[in-house]
Amino acid sequence: MSAPGIEVRPLATMTGHATFNEVFFTDVRVPVDQVVLCRGLGWRVANVTLKHERMLLDDANKPVRRLHKLRGLLERTRVDGVPLIRMAQWRDRLMRLQGEVLAAKYHQMRLPSEAARGQDSGLGLLVVKYYGSTLAWRLAALAVDALGDAGLPYEPHDDVAEDDPATGWTADYMYDLGLIIGGGSSDIQKNIIAERGLGMPREPRWPQGGGMTWNSG
Repeated sequence: MSAPGIEVRPLATMTGHATFNEVFFTDVRVPVDQVVLCRGLGWRVANVTLKHERMLLDDANKPVRRLHKLRGLLERTRVDGVPLIRMAQWRDRLMRLQGEVLAAKYHQMRLPSEAARGQDSGLGLLVVKYYGSTLAWRLAALAVDALGDAGLPYEPHDDVAEDDPATGWTADYMYDLGLIIGGGSSDIQKNIIAERGLGMPREPRWPQGGGMTWNSG
């Protein structure tokens, strides 16, 4: 990244922080001993890297911690003196999410066991990024809904400022929405799951100089 011609420009997200970058390569020359795999296989390297990145985007413990934190919020937040967790509509949403969190946790516990036995988890690996990112976002969405007007203040200046519930939950809500898009959006993940995991036909391709055809490969 220190080679001449490489320029990194931070991109500020909805949270106010620059957690992504755009990178420009102007006449950059890469020494032979720094080429990954071999010349001409950059797309393959990028796909393999992205595959592992998707797994890292989903931490099985993150939804569990967020669920406990969310329950505490519902216990503390009251309407007319009644905790939200005692109200059916809020408790129902929490319980549905709890079921999904536990399913995700045990699914992730199964994957290392299968890998240790030399088994190919196949579809089990493909679904991790999709459900992990959407689940984390829906947990944060419930918290933002529960905060109501109290969740409107947002001060993304530094880590200390984000310790308050309004800023913390709102930051999680916006950041996790970005994770749903990053690493391959949810729609792309659904295509990958359908085509590679379930063996369904690939979407139609538009070849150069011809009409639309179906790619069965």
